[in-house]
Amino acid sequence: MLKRKPQAGAEASFVAMALADLDAVMDIEQRVYTHPWSRASFADVLESGYAVQLLKAGDTLLGYFVVMEGVDEAHLLNIALAPEYQRQGWAPLMLDAVAIWARARAADWLWLEVRSGNTRAQAVYRRRGFEPVARRTGYYAAGRCQREDAVVMRLAL
Repeated sequence: MLKRKPQAGAEASFVAMALADLDAVMDIEQRVYTHPWSRASFADVLESGYAVQLLKAGDTLLGYFVVMEGVDEAHLLNIALAPEYQRQGWAPLMLDAVAIWARARAADWLWLEVRSGNTRAQAVYRRRGFEPVARRTGYYAAGRCQREDAVVMRLAL
């Protein structure tokens, strides 16, 4: 897929994902993650009514997040920024948008899991107020017959 910069002067905004956005989302997913979600996983979360929001500047997709509503809580299932837009301040904006979405639904907590080896993401989450509260042993696939632990983090809303 051709990569391009956001249009000059284009405002960034969040829009709901549609099935027509799946190719662009999959492009980012496969470039960002060693074990990306499948097309079917994204189609399933859309069909199930989970919130899947795209961060766009003009017609350029910068990133996306998937969040599930629960009873008095929300769970961030997936969040990604295209590599060319990382380290530019978009991740904190996206996390703030997730928290706003969760607060609007009267959630008391926002939960997520992150790979134990992804210290960069953990640092971003901590700067936004998330705290580590548990570890899930062997939660993530990590290569041929290997697993990686997840750090469970939460944000009080």
